Amino acid sequence: MFFLIFQDLLTMKEKDKIRLDKFGAHLARLREEKGLSQRALSARCEVDFAKISKLENGKANLVVTTLVELAEGLGVHPRDLLDLDWL
Repeated sequence: MFFLIFQDLLTMKEKDKIRLDKFGAHLARLREEKGLSQRALSARCEVDFAKISKLENGKANLVVTTLVELAEGLGVHPRDLLDLDWL
């Protein structure tokens, strides 16, 4: 029983990592399409460039307020940041 629970947790962690990686790649793509560096995006919103780097590399999760700040900095609607294939 313990093994099955542990295996489910591991699978959940793997899914989370895949989702963070997908979001990070999408964020980087949108930023690059706007011709912005991570520092330039950071200057346009209230998100530190180190946090942007971690997000783009799938090393950090984000909260709704960060999502909104990034969208404002990119000049897009927050839904555009979430418009990707999550499955």
